[in-house]
Amino acid sequence: MNEPIALGSADAARLPLMLTELRMPTAKRLWAPLAEQSNREGWPAERFLGALLEHEIAERETRRLQRNRVDSQLPNAKTLDLFEFDAVPSVSKAHVMALAEADSWIAQGHNLLAFGPPGVGKTHLIAGIGHALIDRGYKVLFMRTSELVQRLQAARRDLRLPSELAKLERYDLLVLDDLSYARRDQAETSVLFELIAERYERRSIAITANAPFSEWDQVFPDKAMTVAAVDRLVHHATILEMNVDSYRRRAAMPARRHRSEPKQP
Repeated sequence: MNEPIALGSADAARLPLMLTELRMPTAKRLWAPLAEQSNREGWPAERFLGALLEHEIAERETRRLQRNRVDSQLPNAKTLDLFEFDAVPSVSKAHVMALAEADSWIAQGHNLLAFGPPGVGKTHLIAGIGHALIDRGYKVLFMRTSELVQRLQAARRDLRLPSELAKLERYDLLVLDDLSYARRDQAETSVLFELIAERYERRSIAITANAPFSEWDQVFPDKAMTVAAVDRLVHHATILEMNVDSYRRRAAMPARRHRSEPKQP
């Protein structure tokens, strides 16, 4: 039978140092109790080593997902399990859950477009899909379209637009929220077209927009660029139409009715 490891031995003292050098914090934390259990129960060396490495790999994956979620800038509370599918009958829950599984559309660089008036849950739905994709190992970035346009404009002024676009390349899905609020009379949005063209058929884009395609000439500098942008976005795209009453309006109606009711004497 194996002799119990003496934790005060020279070998035991060296292990934490070696595990630190190897950047294995979980193994460093767990090796001693697992070694004691291994010797107490007579595990083969393979089982002990396998158990230790399984813990290290599992926690490393957890930390990686946490980093990716923070890096994504996705709204924390907007997950699919909190989305009210019954309030948006035009959107199939089964279809959305299939998109969240990322069967092939992400790998093929296809796009996702959500249209509807303000307050119907477009951002929540797309962000929820983004969270699900992170759980499956994909990298996602969520940004207001107007903020991204400003970032790209600054990069162009500094002659570093190609490097800025290259930074965005590492994201499997780029979520552009509220595209309708990026207006050509407020800022030059041709950089937005360059982003769309750069990712075309290579990396996926998800967009939420209040305005239909017919009004996108208010976003891009000229009609030709509008047509070219729409063409690239819809060529390989899933389009979600969410033309229902606003969540916020429905939530406000009971409160308004309550305030309008006459007080009882």
